[in-house]
Amino acid sequence: MDHRSIIDKINQHKKQPNLRFRLKEQVENFTNVLFYTLFDMETPVSDNLKKLENQFDVLVGLACWESERPCKKVWENYVEKLPEVLERLNLDAEATVNCDPASLSIEEVYMAYPGFYAIAIYRLAHELYDAGFPLVPRLMTEYAHRQTGVDINPGAKIGRAFHIDHGTGIVIGETAIIKNDVKIYQGVTLGGLYVAKDLQRTKRHPTIEDNVTIYANATILGGETVIGAHSVIGGNAWLTSSVPPHSTVFHSPEIKIKTAPNV
Repeated sequence: MDHRSIIDKINQHKKQPNLRFRLKEQVENFTNVLFYTLFDMETPVSDNLKKLENQFDVLVGLACWESERPCKKVWENYVEKLPEVLERLNLDAEATVNCDPASLSIEEVYMAYPGFYAIAIYRLAHELYDAGFPLVPRLMTEYAHRQTGVDINPGAKIGRAFHIDHGTGIVIGETAIIKNDVKIYQGVTLGGLYVAKDLQRTKRHPTIEDNVTIYANATILGGETVIGAHSVIGGNAWLTSSVPPHSTVFHSPEIKIKTAPNV
């Protein structure tokens, strides 16, 4: 096969007219600038908001494939919500300082805690998800996922003062609802009971009520599953049904230790 034939065949199989991978890189750059704008004291907010607006225009050109959808109006509404998002994130950071005895300062949380970073990018992406802006919110949370190991779908609904300890391996599905003052640890999954494409518009992931703690590697599945307020879900627990408020759920593995006989 000659070189021209190879090129023609490759072009023949490139069938996705909207697949532009530079969108992914542009989203990552936008996310970084947004993070600095909100948190870095040396970054001028006024200058960066203009920079962000210009970057957002590029994202609109790459991601808004339906010309009749007013994607450019999304930016004005999004900017108005940023102060509220920042207020929520400050509460998340304070929750981490108050929950984790290893935290030395709130500055450490902002700069060194992967759980907080994942929450921050989720909250910034969620507003765009609610606005119906295509693909960009998912690319934002996937960027955070790649850096932290925390996979939060931008469609999830998360209340105030959310704390993720350690991060790594956490999965929170699109239709999950997490209310206020919830703490979760590494390896937790809030997932669907089973997967089918026709369930796309149904609630597939659990609801976590106020003041719930979920310890490492617990798995909670199903759209009808509700974890009642003030409950504690122990490590490695597997739940597919609801738990009443003030419950303690734990997994009891059988551990045997064999010691060598005395010589």
